[in-house]
Amino acid sequence: MTATTLTAPLAPARRPGLAAGVRHTFTLAWRSLVQIKHNPMELIDLSIQPVMFVLLFTYVFGTAIAGSPSDYLKFALPGIIVQNAFFATMTTGFGLNNDLTKGVFDRLRSLPVARWAPLAGRIVADTVKQAWSVALLIGVGMILGFRVGNGVLGLLAAFALLLVFSLAASWISVLVGVLVDEPDKVQIFGFMVIFPLTFTSNAFVPTEKMPSWLQHWVEVNPATILADALRGLLVAGPVAGPVAKSLIWAVVLLAVFAPLAVRALRRRV
Repeated sequence: MTATTLTAPLAPARRPGLAAGVRHTFTLAWRSLVQIKHNPMELIDLSIQPVMFVLLFTYVFGTAIAGSPSDYLKFALPGIIVQNAFFATMTTGFGLNNDLTKGVFDRLRSLPVARWAPLAGRIVADTVKQAWSVALLIGVGMILGFRVGNGVLGLLAAFALLLVFSLAASWISVLVGVLVDEPDKVQIFGFMVIFPLTFTSNAFVPTEKMPSWLQHWVEVNPATILADALRGLLVAGPVAGPVAKSLIWAVVLLAVFAPLAVRALRRRV
């Protein structure tokens, strides 16, 4: 007779806890930030391109629109910051799609890493990049003569509002990055949507100087509302109304696109 040895089934691996997931998130966020030195083009998008927009819009259109470059800078810099923030959200979808197509997510699934950490790490890293771009734009604006009218508190509030809105809007980019099959298609989506959205706002031209039929859209455009909020916080003007509307837009974007993006990501990986 032969003895039969029974082996106990392997216990399922325990998922990492919250503390471990947070640690994994920051590790993967650092990975995304370190990759910048291997991809100089991303540094151009984060630094050189926003500065070029400030210089070109201020000195090419400033006199024609506001009478002088310095007066136009007070109006346009918050709008340029808003446009740059919208475009910067597309880097989240681009980087996410790049990781998906190259199998990074598949490799991470074989490791004891929290399932939500790769996505959270990408978003945290892009929030840091967003903060860098805003600080750079304000610094360049101050060199050109821009001054914050509401002091340090206004500056910090503008920073916080912009990052909160960008964090909510980045879920649109996440959804696009999961659905398309190539990173370049994320950029195509960004140009097709963000360019019309920002240029049909009052980011660069006052609403009253636009055609009457366009003004109705401009007034409800989220880019307009966010630009008005930043102008109120950084320079002067109404604050409570634009800030409240911007936060409402952020909540709506988060409530609509975050669940859709998470569901699409679960289906793909």
